[in-house]
Amino acid sequence: MTTQTPRSTARVVDSDTEGVPFFEASGGDWSDIAEEAARLGEERIVVNMGPQHPSTHGVLRLMLEIDGETVTEARAGIGYLHTGIEKNMEFRNWTQGVTFCTRMDYVAPLFQEAAYCLAVEKLLGVTDDVPERATVIRVLLMELNRITSHLVCLATGGNELGATTIMTVGFTAREEILKVLELITGLRMNHAFIRPGGVAQDIPPGAIDTIREALVQVRKYFKQLEDLMMANPILHLRLKGVGYLGLSGCMALGVTGPVLRSAGLPYDVRKATPYCGYETYDFDVPVADTADSWGRLVVRVEECYQSMKIVEQTLDRLQKMGPGPVMVADKKVAWPAQMAIGADGMGNSLDHIREIMGTSMEALIHHFKLVTEGFRVPAGQVFQTVEHPRGELGVHLVSDGGTRPYRAHFRDPSFNNLQATSIMCEGGQVADVVVAVASLDPVLGGVDR
Repeated sequence: MTTQTPRSTARVVDSDTEGVPFFEASGGDWSDIAEEAARLGEERIVVNMGPQHPSTHGVLRLMLEIDGETVTEARAGIGYLHTGIEKNMEFRNWTQGVTFCTRMDYVAPLFQEAAYCLAVEKLLGVTDDVPERATVIRVLLMELNRITSHLVCLATGGNELGATTIMTVGFTAREEILKVLELITGLRMNHAFIRPGGVAQDIPPGAIDTIREALVQVRKYFKQLEDLMMANPILHLRLKGVGYLGLSGCMALGVTGPVLRSAGLPYDVRKATPYCGYETYDFDVPVADTADSWGRLVVRVEECYQSMKIVEQTLDRLQKMGPGPVMVADKKVAWPAQMAIGADGMGNSLDHIREIMGTSMEALIHHFKLVTEGFRVPAGQVFQTVEHPRGELGVHLVSDGGTRPYRAHFRDPSFNNLQATSIMCEGGQVADVVVAVASLDPVLGGVDR
């Protein structure tokens, strides 16, 4: 696909040795476009496109300048979903921060929780003290969450192209895994289950067998999805060669995840800088060489199969090791774990309350201070990354030695990936903008934070 150089948002400034042009891009808004058009005496057709993608209703503004059906200029406007999560985390203790960051990318909440807790544990110096069972449970939850996230991308992408059956099959498959996540954490989304030092509680009895049964069903649904997508000639025509973003463009914009791997680079944080013991699991990093929307579809489908492979390994390990602690032993850090919640689904179980109130006043005082004030984290700063379904998720935490973060900042992959909208869309058709944005799989909760 030939890319037309836009008049105001980008210009070729240099070329590398292979003759690939570098682009210098600048932002702008509707008023800038209108002023430039008036100054140059040109007539332009500028439209606000969408909302098209289910995750962009009211939260992503696509400003397109079109010439007939061809997009000559594309700009993405963000900031409509700003929640102030990062700033709010400065006013809550370290454990409460999990409840905030899990709501950033609400399609893949467990990855924010894991990255944040790994960073807190680095600052505390307790990384090696986290029980193995807790680490395996974290991997189990993240890989299940990766599948649900990719299913949302595949399902909504199919719906945008008019293939409603792809959406219904995709969301039905996702529902099987959400039931498992609810069984383990108590919630379908925004779990706040991964905590500094471990996880909130162990998996319930019978969960391993339930997950194995769910995986059998999920594989059946994936077979249906592959039949609906991979062998569909209409999907081939709509996706192949559309939304092209080569390796040089990905590197220049900091694009990661399936979009980068569709350009042929097998970069995956789980392999490059392993965490949570990922180096001990057997899995592959799928890649494609098409650098287009079709390649991203294929990569995501294959990643789901690899995640199922990892999940099966975690189940074998959990079954082999048997019950055990899921929180660090240091009571100055560990929130109460391995306890059932109350019958109303909230708070601590009556058994736990009776124990701390009836047997030890010191335990009650310690529990009260730990929950209300929180633990102190030594002064310092740390940067931790994990492989999020949309790319590399980074968290930068700064502690001043208190019970709350001095600063918490997240490098969300959707934010970086969304920069590619202009390069992927300009020179193509208006209908291809839908495909290009869907192939990026942006979640604006993570973009705006």
